[in-house]
Amino acid sequence: MAGALPLALKPHGIRMRTLLPGYPVVLQKIGQNSTKAERIGGFDNLFGHPASILAVDHHGLDILVLDAPALFDREGGPYVDKAGLDYPDNFRRFAALSLTAAEIAGGLLSDWKPDLVHVHDWQAALTPVYMRFGPASGMPTVLTIHNIAFQGQFGPMVFPELALPPEAFTVDYVEYYGDVGFLKGGLQAATAITTVSPSYAQEILTPEFGMGLEGLLTARLSGLKGIVNGIDADVWDPRTDPHIAAPYSADKMKRRAENKLALSKHFGFDAIPGPIFSVVSRLTWQKGMDVLAETIDYIVESGGKLAVLGSGDPVLENAFLDAASRHPGRVGVVMGYNEPLSHLLQAGSDAILIPSRFEPCGLTQLYGLRYGCVPVVARTGGLADTIIDANEAALAARVATGFQFSPVTADGLRLALRRVFALYNEPKAWARLQAQGMKSDVSWEKSAERYAALYSGLLVKG
Repeated sequence: MAGALPLALKPHGIRMRTLLPGYPVVLQKIGQNSTKAERIGGFDNLFGHPASILAVDHHGLDILVLDAPALFDREGGPYVDKAGLDYPDNFRRFAALSLTAAEIAGGLLSDWKPDLVHVHDWQAALTPVYMRFGPASGMPTVLTIHNIAFQGQFGPMVFPELALPPEAFTVDYVEYYGDVGFLKGGLQAATAITTVSPSYAQEILTPEFGMGLEGLLTARLSGLKGIVNGIDADVWDPRTDPHIAAPYSADKMKRRAENKLALSKHFGFDAIPGPIFSVVSRLTWQKGMDVLAETIDYIVESGGKLAVLGSGDPVLENAFLDAASRHPGRVGVVMGYNEPLSHLLQAGSDAILIPSRFEPCGLTQLYGLRYGCVPVVARTGGLADTIIDANEAALAARVATGFQFSPVTADGLRLALRRVFALYNEPKAWARLQAQGMKSDVSWEKSAERYAALYSGLLVKG
C-alpha cells in the first residue's frame, strides 16, 4: 500500500512523500537508483544516535529515508533478529521513526511541509501523538490499521525514553492497562482511522476481532472507514508477466494450460487430469492452515492436487510435508517464499485456497482474480468484500467470482471444495467463473478516489 497508493493518488493532484526506515535493503535499493539520494535533514541526537533524512525519487515514488544505522542496520528482519526474536529496542526504533515524521510535519525540512500525515500500523502510530504535543498539533492525521493483532505494546519503563510529556502517559493517549500502547495511542490521537476493507472495519468493533481495542474503536466510530486495498496491476498482469511460462488474457485463455503444465512439472505432479489447488501463505493458525491440513486427504481423494508455497509454524510445516510424503505426485510443498513461483502458482493452478480465520484485506485473492485462478476464501474481512460467492443466484446472474465458506472448520472447507469440484466438472461454467473474476477491478484506482476524498474532507474541516 505504501508503494502503490502514492502513485494511484497522482492523477488526483496529490503529491505524497513516503518516509521509510533505513533498513539495509532500502539503502541498497536507493543506492542502485540512477537518481542519487540527497541528504536534506537530520538529527545529531535521535534517541541517542545521529541520523540523516535522505530524499530520492525511486521509480516515480518520492521517498524519504530515515538513515539511522544504530537503529535500523540489522542483519535480521525489520522487527526480529536472526533467531526470530523481537529486537529489545523496537520501542525506540519506531518511536524514532514516528518522531521524525512528526518533526517533518512540524517544518523540519526547509523546503517542504505536508498538509496531512498518513501513517500505517503500530510502527508509525506514535506520529499523531508526537504531533499533538508539537508544532503540527492542528494538522490532520490518518492512521491505517493493516492488522490490529499487532499493537506495539511495551512495559511502562519505556515511557521516559519516548520524549513525550508526562500527560501523554494517560488513558487519552498511550497508557494501555498500565503499559505503553503505540497503536492504542495512535488510535486515540489520529483525526481519522481506516482499515484495509469495509468488513474488517466492522469486525474490529467486536471482541472477537478487536483484540482489546474494540471499545476505543467504537468510541471513534464516526472517524472509522474501511477502504479495500488494490494491487499493482502492472506487476501482476498475466499478459506481460515475465515469471510465467506463457502469457495469456481473458480472451486468450487456451495458453493458460501451458502454465498449468509448467506448474505440474515444477511440483512433480502426475498426469492424471484434475484441478490443481494452490496455497501461497504464511503457514499459521490465523491463515487457517491447520484447517487446510485436515482437508488435504479429501482434496486428493476427490481427484485434486495441492501445491503449497509458504513457511511458518513448524508443526504446520511438518503437516504439509507429511501430506506430500503420503501423496507423491499429488501434493507438492516448497518452504519459504519465492516471488517468481508465486506468480506461476497464480497462472497455473485452477483455484487458490485462503481459509483465513481473519483477514483484514488480503492480496492473494486479488492476484487470483487477475489470473483466472479461482479464489476459495473464508467469509471474513477483505475476503468477503472482494469475492462474490458462486451460489446459484450469482452463477445464474453471471456475477460470481469465487467461493466463500463459513465457518472456518475442516467441514466448512470440505463443503466449499465439494462445490468447487462440481463446478470444475462443468467446463463452460468454470470458464465463465474465471472470466468474470478476470473482469474484476482489483487496481488501486477506486480506492485512491476514496482516499483522495477522505484527505480533502479532513483538510476542509481543518
